[in-house]
Amino acid sequence: MTPTIDITDPVLLRIALLARERNVRAYVVGGYVRDAVMGRARTDIDICVEGDALAFARAVADLFRSKTVEYERFRTALVPVGDHHLEFVGTRREEYRSNSRKPIVVEGTFEDDLRRRDFTVNALAADLHPDRLGAVVDLFQGTEDIERKLLRTPLDPVVTMSDDPLRMMRAARFAAQLGFDLDTALVSAITSMADRITIISQERVTDEFLKILAAPRPSVGLKILQYTGLMKHIFPEVANLAGTELVVAGSREYGHKDVFLHTLQVVDNVAQMSSNLWLRFATLMHDIAKPRTKKFIEGTGWTFHGHEEIGARWQQKIFRRMKLPMQHLDYVESLVRLHQRPMKLVDEGVTDSAIRRLAVQAGDGIADLFTLCRADITTRNPSRAQKYLKNYDIVEQKLVDVLERDRLRSFQSPVRGEEIMAATGLGPSREVGYIKWMIEEAILDGIIPNEEDAAREYMLLNLDKWKLEGRTAHFARRGSL
Repeated sequence: MTPTIDITDPVLLRIALLARERNVRAYVVGGYVRDAVMGRARTDIDICVEGDALAFARAVADLFRSKTVEYERFRTALVPVGDHHLEFVGTRREEYRSNSRKPIVVEGTFEDDLRRRDFTVNALAADLHPDRLGAVVDLFQGTEDIERKLLRTPLDPVVTMSDDPLRMMRAARFAAQLGFDLDTALVSAITSMADRITIISQERVTDEFLKILAAPRPSVGLKILQYTGLMKHIFPEVANLAGTELVVAGSREYGHKDVFLHTLQVVDNVAQMSSNLWLRFATLMHDIAKPRTKKFIEGTGWTFHGHEEIGARWQQKIFRRMKLPMQHLDYVESLVRLHQRPMKLVDEGVTDSAIRRLAVQAGDGIADLFTLCRADITTRNPSRAQKYLKNYDIVEQKLVDVLERDRLRSFQSPVRGEEIMAATGLGPSREVGYIKWMIEEAILDGIIPNEEDAAREYMLLNLDKWKLEGRTAHFARRGSL
């Protein structure tokens, strides 16, 4: 019996009537049909048209008083309608040359169009003709694969992956998003041709990677990338996290946990707490420099001193190479740099001065920092985990108290550079910067309150000494305090 999906969306119903009026064969295809079968909601709709898809897209745009965004080379058009994003495509075939990042698009049949799709669960179509509305076309047993929670390809997986190597990453993404397993032949194909991902543009690779990170359980997709060999081409720093080493010293064995698996567990923990993509990315990065800094010290074991600072410094290079949006760089750098600081405060004693410095350094990311720290507790010892969580609660409550009392949420010196120059007769210079920095240090150390009058009085009291010191001082940036 041919399965049917309910098509009750008013937009689709009007498109169906328009298709009948124009004698156009049109089908909803791909993810919309898959999600309808699975009972999932979706507003992105792909419509496959036999014939001139661009002309039909223009007619739809006129119907809804919208406009088309057309890509004639690929015979596709986008039409926004309210919350819907409609994409119209003519029946086609796509092929990639071995050294090309862009497909060759040629006209094909409706069956060709379904055959060229990535996975059987995405090779489903639903008829838009009013007499057959919602009747599902399933040439490759995609509905059965949905029931089995299995990702297979309509054709030989080597052929399907070769047509567009980005599909290798899409396999990892759909596995993470849908909770599906990969067919063994698909895993073998990806593993055998993982290096083909290098012909795909960085923008497309990064987009898929971030979609994996945004999935309910990112670790599912990240493990697929790692174990098929894709990760070493996509994100070598993450690939290098894998592995453990065992050292025998005297009568003891010293091993360190697999940092890759630990990191994935922490990422999954964060994913349960927050949908913030950049918090998840910072979490993936938090131990990224451990392989670079690992050192064995006899009697102590493995150490990773300074990995947080080195990892933070790597972020600009990583962001540029992966073409990530630079507006998120400071946030990620800050969380990577500070992710061990709250626990150190517990170990060293929670002083107001240390709390002030942490608050100023973390800025608006302070709550996310504590989310990361709590997610980083992966011990299997329940009592130890509760002890760590309680310690974080103590530090966080102290932080809240200090923030409110000292008004540090948007901290900067109450005495600005212009006022310092007016009081000293100095122009823009190192001395002015030093004086401003010393005022800020006094506030953070609790010597003076975070108030303008107190800061000005303290400046005038120390001005002559600071002017002299400022001529030779090389003071630290706040980020490295």
